Amino acid sequence: MSRALEDVVLLDFTTEFWASLAAALLGDFGARVIRVENLPEARAPRARRDGQHPPSAWDYRAELVQRNKRSLGVDLEQDAGGEILAELVRTADVFLTDRPFSVLEARGWDYASLAKLRPDLIYARGSGFGPQGPDRDLPALDELAAARTGMMPILPQPGEPPVYAGAGQMYTSVMLAFGIVTALHHRQETGEGQEVDASLFAGNLYGASLDLQAFLAMGGERFLHPVSRLDAGNPMSGTLYPSEDGRWVTLTMPDTDRWWPVFSRLVGVDADDPRFDTHEKRCGENRLELLQVLEAAFQKQPGSHWRDAFNEHQLSADVIEDYAYPAGDAQAYRNRYILKLQHPSLGEQKTLGFPIFMSDSPARLSRSAPCLGQHSAEILHEMLGYSEERIGDLEDRGVIA
Repeated sequence: MSRALEDVVLLDFTTEFWASLAAALLGDFGARVIRVENLPEARAPRARRDGQHPPSAWDYRAELVQRNKRSLGVDLEQDAGGEILAELVRTADVFLTDRPFSVLEARGWDYASLAKLRPDLIYARGSGFGPQGPDRDLPALDELAAARTGMMPILPQPGEPPVYAGAGQMYTSVMLAFGIVTALHHRQETGEGQEVDASLFAGNLYGASLDLQAFLAMGGERFLHPVSRLDAGNPMSGTLYPSEDGRWVTLTMPDTDRWWPVFSRLVGVDADDPRFDTHEKRCGENRLELLQVLEAAFQKQPGSHWRDAFNEHQLSADVIEDYAYPAGDAQAYRNRYILKLQHPSLGEQKTLGFPIFMSDSPARLSRSAPCLGQHSAEILHEMLGYSEERIGDLEDRGVIA
């Protein structure tokens, strides 16, 4: 079975989880990803470099973001190491990095410099705040980007501190991978390389796109402050209710006329109750009363009861779960969203799988996360034609690991 990106060679020169994940997503679909790990910084334990907490014998972060990659350990402070990187750039399709602009420019790792080595190179960069403007050199930290998007203050209940959801870096990972694939398509059509940038700021903005787009169109104070769950405009849509066992029920039935006849019986309310017999009453004059009725009703039964009832009657509602649910969900495994792996010393382990389904060129887990420099000799021989003697000399001099 063919791989969608099997002809693409990508140099992964990243340092952070979210940018490395973009390369892993492409590797899942066949891209030949070479992780260029700069010595000696790469000698720090990977768990510590990736911020894994708490440390674990199962390096779970590396197994996700470094899978389907080969590792080249090279000392770029030495001239011979710099030449290896330059030769690899000449053979690669994509160069992916997330290092600061100042470092890239000072070391000759910026787009202008590398494009001289290969004019049709796709140069992809994950940044903090984008390639232009006064904030381009701010640290590429998701918390800082999220703080500027306007989403954090509206996530909690009123009176609670802002909430950092941590999802912006995942949006950015996907955008970075999407930008690379789009640039590759453009190059196939035109023969032209180009620079691609996806920033954490943009990723967080698009994570808040529904509300932010509405604010850009209409403005208004209501988009700037958190809304209490008991102040919802529609008691049957976007509203949360606690069940008997403390699990939360979420309702998504904006067209209440459609759902009310079945839903009302489920929660013990007469469908013809004159307080709630029209959409306008349910969401207008008697909205607060219906909120109180539903608040009391859902607390009479545990979450499992409500999920069964929702499923039986095909209602647009569910029970909010914690991470334990997808970890054991048959649907997640059937679609390969979660995989089970056999670790040689730790036994069966679980890891995130593939978020995209493709019928004819599916994602595959071909390689586990490599050790530092695991494929250095293989890469230099296969891609650059280095002899065994030359590779041995580079190892002796500490140029490669």
